Amino acid sequence: MAEMELIRRILETLPDGEVTDVRIGLHWTAVALQMNGELRCGLASTLPEAHEHAAGPDAPPAGWLETRSGRALAELALSDRPIQIGVGMAALNALLPRRPDKWREDNAEELIAHLGAGKKVVLIGHFPFIPSLRERVGELTVLEKAPQPGDLPASEAPRVIPQAQVVAITGMTLLNRTLDGLLALCAPGAQVLVLGPSTPLSPVMFEAGIDVVSGAVVTQAEPVLRMVSQGAHFRQIHKAGVRLVNLLRQDF
Repeated sequence: MAEMELIRRILETLPDGEVTDVRIGLHWTAVALQMNGELRCGLASTLPEAHEHAAGPDAPPAGWLETRSGRALAELALSDRPIQIGVGMAALNALLPRRPDKWREDNAEELIAHLGAGKKVVLIGHFPFIPSLRERVGELTVLEKAPQPGDLPASEAPRVIPQAQVVAITGMTLLNRTLDGLLALCAPGAQVLVLGPSTPLSPVMFEAGIDVVSGAVVTQAEPVLRMVSQGAHFRQIHKAGVRLVNLLRQDF
């Protein structure tokens, strides 16, 4: 299932909410909204975008985004503008129905280590837990657009992903429209995870052949919004008020 169709399917499942705040930070974007008397907040990566003075605004109508409904902002996830996609995905994540009865609290590293014991694992995206994870799985290959020491460039994906028994993919690939191509490279029977704060905690993700979605639930909206607007990295945002949870296909 292509990324746009996957996003449309998720959008169909969403209720609406009253937007109260939008923050587009250096690394993360956050949308806060009111739903049934509850303040919700969703996160997504802020995608880099070249600034052109002659171009139109990246996030129209800047300064008035909170006047739109939650669903209207979430529709921006279908945009072709990187900043708008981030706003849309953050709104989408804020609107997603909560399923605490289905959430599992294991962090992504523990889950990958469990699934990848004695197996070939490919991790797409450079996550901070890589050094410790490498010692806990059979073989770990990391693919990254901007490779760090020990990583392979993303262009190696067609060679290494089909050999993997476990494939863990950053949720940013849903935003930059590369998820579909990566899923197509996975071998039949491989266990596929999509992880990171941008990842929608929605069972619709399983329709694309994904086995586990690992995402973020904001528990303290105000400090998280403040951290986002001041350029915080995710480790800082996590400490400010975020739970990391998983949904497993087998539980649905």
